[in-house]
Amino acid sequence: MIRIQTLRVFVTVADCGNIRDAAKILGRTVSAVSMTLKQLEEHLGASLFETDRKHTLTALGEEICKLARDLLREHDRITDSISAIAAGREGTLKIAAVPSVAAQLLPSLLSSMLVEHPGIRIDLLDTDSVSVHMLVENGEVDIGIGGKPVAGRGLRFTALFDDPFRLVCRKDHPLADHAAPLSKADLQGHRLIRNNSTAGFSGLDDEMPQGASMFSARNVISLLALVRAGAGATILPALATRAIDEELCALKLDDVAARRTVGFILRQKGSSSPVCAAFQKRFLSVIIDHGMAASRPSVAT
Repeated sequence: MIRIQTLRVFVTVADCGNIRDAAKILGRTVSAVSMTLKQLEEHLGASLFETDRKHTLTALGEEICKLARDLLREHDRITDSISAIAAGREGTLKIAAVPSVAAQLLPSLLSSMLVEHPGIRIDLLDTDSVSVHMLVENGEVDIGIGGKPVAGRGLRFTALFDDPFRLVCRKDHPLADHAAPLSKADLQGHRLIRNNSTAGFSGLDDEMPQGASMFSARNVISLLALVRAGAGATILPALATRAIDEELCALKLDDVAARRTVGFILRQKGSSSPVCAAFQKRFLSVIIDHGMAASRPSVAT
């Protein structure tokens, strides 16, 4: 079997046209390079150079040099990629995140990752927490960012920050001028548009005030358009209200439990890839810089 290093010695000598210069480039002695070439020729049963001075390749040497050069180029490319993947500089990262996180916290982070490491491919899917859990559980994404999943699903949750809920309504809505924070009693008799953001959090979805409509919308853009059109008010996490337009307002609720805990969602079994681990550290730095993290959670990999 011919070793990669043997072919590298041969190609270097062919490029230099002599053993002495090749030995300097390779960091080896002249005798070691000469011995390597001799062993290669003995293995092949034919000469690779026309003379002992190694100035000119034989016809066989020309053919083998071309093949060896291609092999070395591919070998170096693959080993460089392996090192880059291990260091988190290359690879594919599939993320599922709730819309508020995808829109407010991820764009600049992901952009900087791609600038620093253009070999990374990122697939981002924004969806509700229930779907985030399912995508992680089924192995369709590497990591999820959303609300805490129910126990027994084989998922690992690392809490990152709390996101209080807000009532979102038009500025001419009767509640817009009400003294905040709003109680559940204040919401009685007002039409609320349901959405998946509150599903499973603090009983909000189960305790909609009397008179609330069964109207619901999943997409945040559509939801805010309905509120803007006067179809009703809705309850959204505070992070999702950062980009609401001037026609709308976000009002605090007096229920301190009316909040969701957002965190990383990973499969219980298995470890994170280097690129996924690098992403987690970057995201943690982002929320700390924004003053959103109540504590400094450790990132499990």
